[in-house]
This record gives sequence, structure tokens and C-alpha cells, in this order.
Amino acid sequence: MAPPGTGTLVNTLAILAGSGLGWGVGSRLPQRMSQTLLQAMGSLVLVLGIQMALTLGSAAQAVTVLVALMSGAVLGEWIDIEAAFERIGQALEKQVSRWLGPNPITHAFVTTSILFVVGPMTLLGSIQDGLGDPSLLLVKAALDGIATLAFTASLGWGTLFSAVPVLLVQGGVALLARQLQPLLRPDLIAALEATGGILILGIGLNLLGLARLRVANLLPALVIVELLVGFFPVWDLHF
Repeated sequence: MAPPGTGTLVNTLAILAGSGLGWGVGSRLPQRMSQTLLQAMGSLVLVLGIQMALTLGSAAQAVTVLVALMSGAVLGEWIDIEAAFERIGQALEKQVSRWLGPNPITHAFVTTSILFVVGPMTLLGSIQDGLGDPSLLLVKAALDGIATLAFTASLGWGTLFSAVPVLLVQGGVALLARQLQPLLRPDLIAALEATGGILILGIGLNLLGLARLRVANLLPALVIVELLVGFFPVWDLHF
């Protein structure tokens, strides 16, 4: 078991390293090589999502996760979380541009910050990181490092500053999870991992270009599955 926050620290360092490499050699990196690197990481994310989802041990558990996913999809699509994230990003970019003036640093910072902070890998990975398991955030760190390299080559060194919100958001969630660890029963953690694995599977499909799933709109499922397992023990569901 690694010290809490290890994954967050590695993720932050990966973004800084990716920015440095992108500034130095990114412009000379062939596009097909960048694409192949992202496809390789997409394959790894796909396998990781499948592995996490396969922690389901019974039909009853699978039904619970299915109900959570369906309910989460309805709620997420009704709210349209993905579109809300895009509007937040546009508003942030407009506000920051008002303070600093329109420049490539602003655009690069806002674009990469939203990309690296929003998503199920951030939430689930940070919770696991707080509980001493940095494995998911280590995969995210590799993804973010490669993405930062590519973004820095095209958008400029403003991507460097996206390391700050990543450190603050992921570190904050990890710290909160650490404090709440006594309340997180093993079945709650396993249910979260199984549901999150399916969302991560969707990210892998998106990275490979096999689908265009609105994964952000499924985020409410992570909360719903905890409520189902936590408040309806009469179902006798033990993950």
C-alpha cells in the first residue's frame, strides 16, 4: 500500500514533464506517433476498465450496477453534465481572458485543466489514491503526460499551469477519502470500483475512436450505486 497522495503527486509531475517535453520536442514528434501512443494508452485503459468491472461476483450485483448506470444516465442526460462542463470551460476561458487578455497561455491552461480534472478517472482514482491505491491515477498520469506533450506542441506552454488544479482537486478528494475511510465499507468500495470500471471502459473506447460516449453524463451512477448498496441492506448485496 502506497502513501496516500502518491498517485496525485505522480500525475502532477507527469503533466510538468509532458509540458517540458512538448515545449522541447513536441513540435518535431510525428502526428502518427502521437496517435499511436494515445491508442496504446487507450488499449490499457480499456483493459483496466474491464478488469475493474469484472469484480462483479453475482447477478444481483450486476443488476445493482445496471440500475445505477441507467438511473445515472437518465439523471446525467437530463442535467446534461457534459454540456455543463463545456459551458463552465467556456466561461472560465472568457473570465481568464478578461483578466489576462486573450492569449495562447489562457487557452492552453483552460483546455487542459478541464480535460485533466473532469471525469471518472479523476474522481475514482483520487478516492483510491486516498485509500492507498494509486494504480488508477498512475495510468491517468501516463495519459495526461502524453496528452500534455501533444497539447503543448500545438497550444503552447500554458499547459504547464494545468498541474495546479490537478494537484488541488485530486489532492483534495484523496484527503477527503482518507478522512472518510472508516465509513467506507468494503462492499461500498467494491461497488464504486465496479461501476467506475464501466465508465473507464467507455473512456478507453473513446480514446481508441471506437465510439463517442458521453461518459461524463454517467457520473451520477457513482453516487447512485453507493446509495443502493448503502441504504438497502435488505437486498443482501455483498460486493
